[in-house]
This record gives sequence, C-alpha cells and structure tokens, in this order.
Amino acid sequence: EVQLVESGGGLVQPGGSLRLSCAASGFTFGSYAMSWVRQAPGKGLEWVSAIGASGGITDTVNSRFTISRDNAKNTLYLQLNSLKPEDTAVYYCAKGGSNWVHAAMDYWGQGTQVTVSS
Repeated sequence: EVQLVESGGGLVQPGGSLRLSCAASGFTFGSYAMSWVRQAPGKGLEWVSAIGASGGITDTVNSRFTISRDNAKNTLYLQLNSLKPEDTAVYYCAKGGSNWVHAAMDYWGQGTQVTVSS
C-alpha cells in the first residue's frame, strides 16, 4: 500500500523558513517522480514543485522554494524560504505515475499545514 506522510509544517513569521518532509512507503521510491501541491484557504489546488525520479531534474513555480529527495531514505523535501502570508496553505506531497518529472500524480498524502503570520 502506497503511503505518503508529510511533516514539518507549522506557524512561521513572514520572512521565515520551513522544511517540509514526506516519508514514502509501499513503492519503489527511487523509480518515481514526486511533486508538492498546495491548497490555500478557500482556493483550489496549486502545483508547487516537482522532481524526477533520480533527482536530477526539478521544476518549481517559485524560486523561493526548493524541492529535493533522498532516495536512500525514501523521503521527499520542500525547503520554503522567505515565506509570505500568501504561502499559507495545506501542502501535499504526491507520487508521480512514472519517473518523468511531470508525470501525472496518482497518490497523495494527507497534507501538512503551513501558516505564515506575524
């Protein structure tokens, strides 16, 4: 059974940083692309960042965010820097359906809340 468990969210002041983690199990983590998607209060899902299976190819909607992965630890990360109130959202990690960085996502975690507020 595929499981994706996010952690690392919380309350942070504007300008602060957080590192989100996503622990994966139930599949061969290093064979699949992974993504981060977020949902702000009252808004739809917004793609944030993606990384290919080997970690060599990444894509992100915002240069303040850096995606990475440790295939030996079956863990995906998202470093959030210079956070703004508009970054407040639930952040989800998602598994891609192949090793291609922009593969369609087929499994999702439960999400971790990030709140940016003074």
